[in-house]
Amino acid sequence: MNIVDRRLNPKGKSLGNRQRFVRRAKADIRDAVREALKQRRVSEVEGSERIRIRARTVKEPSFGLSRNDGRKNIVVPGNKEFVPGDAIPKPPPGQAGGRDGSPDGEGDDDFVFTLTKEEFLDVFFEDLELPDLLKTKIKDEMSPKPARAGFSTQGSPSSLNVLRTMRGSLARRMTLKRPKPEDIAALEAEIAKLKKKGGSERRLKQLKAELEVKQRKLRTIAYIDPIDVRYNRFERVMKPATQAVMFCLMDASASMTEEMKELGKRFFMLLHVFLSRRYRHVDIVFIRHTSHAQEVDEETFFRSTETGGTVVSSALEEMDRVIVERYPVGDWNIYGAQASDGDNFRNDMPTCIAALESRLLPVCQQFSYIEVGEKRVGLGFESDAAESPLWHGYGEVAERHRHFAMRRVATPSDIFPVFHDLFSRDAKAKA
Repeated sequence: MNIVDRRLNPKGKSLGNRQRFVRRAKADIRDAVREALKQRRVSEVEGSERIRIRARTVKEPSFGLSRNDGRKNIVVPGNKEFVPGDAIPKPPPGQAGGRDGSPDGEGDDDFVFTLTKEEFLDVFFEDLELPDLLKTKIKDEMSPKPARAGFSTQGSPSSLNVLRTMRGSLARRMTLKRPKPEDIAALEAEIAKLKKKGGSERRLKQLKAELEVKQRKLRTIAYIDPIDVRYNRFERVMKPATQAVMFCLMDASASMTEEMKELGKRFFMLLHVFLSRRYRHVDIVFIRHTSHAQEVDEETFFRSTETGGTVVSSALEEMDRVIVERYPVGDWNIYGAQASDGDNFRNDMPTCIAALESRLLPVCQQFSYIEVGEKRVGLGFESDAAESPLWHGYGEVAERHRHFAMRRVATPSDIFPVFHDLFSRDAKAKA
């Protein structure tokens, strides 16, 4: 059996060879991608990437003659320095006969190539997994979708299959030997010519009889008969509903600087890219809050500033209201992501914890809290004694609920490791 791959290759590339190369160099490519992620902006996560791997990874195996076998006859010029058995030293760097060596003895050049957008994301996401993706209620939820199911003799004009209809018409006309208009025209021309020249009456009679038969067939055998007509047929097939909604919550008070908002924005963008690769449809809901919360558009969410205190429970209550009104749990996978500098009124924390544990966490697949702020030189984040109200209160929730995660982010380079840590396959085992 011969298998022929007729898929179109990317421009200037051999698809089969490229896939084989990526499989062979998978380990080195994975390391190179992780190194590139440290320098890459989150807004560029869906772009291609130029990476560098070791040259020995791309070497092809080859056969060669063994130097220890066989008989050789060679002629070499004489010398006054060496005798049989002497070891000849390597030539110094820069001279002919060798390449510059590296300090560790590895002298091969690196191999540089460009990963496509899809290849880059596949490597980055390969060891990530959505928590509770196979939730029983969602897994069993089905929705009907139209699917092609052959052809039928009845249907609406919009579903008419012209090619299949004309193919049936041609087969029927050929079987019944329906004459073509050109054949009848040629026969009429021959009869007219025979009458003009005064030809044989017998031959003229035969031609007229043949013409009458062809004309009768042309009248009785339709060009397209209702039996020829075919329509595209569709059946409604039950398929699993794969849709998710992502809630973005962020503090909009004066204590949140533009740098802090930018850190939160990058995490939200990366989470959206991740969910988009796992679900067919992803909705985004933006909720910003000071002492009160409101659902806004993306431009207002990131750009507009407000003054006032910080009451985090207002954002959690707004999220609960939107879920109840628009996103029933049986139809949607719900994800929450909150970014804040940690400020909140102390007497509001019991309300926040109650809203999370009683209403939001039971319906969420995952809830992530990202605390953004400055990192002190040499000390990391602030000590536990000076931790923020949100961090202290949410720490109790994280201990009781495994799908509630909280991390601190100080610089853009922290976002990728934090995101990877939140959704890694080993997160449950570590917990």
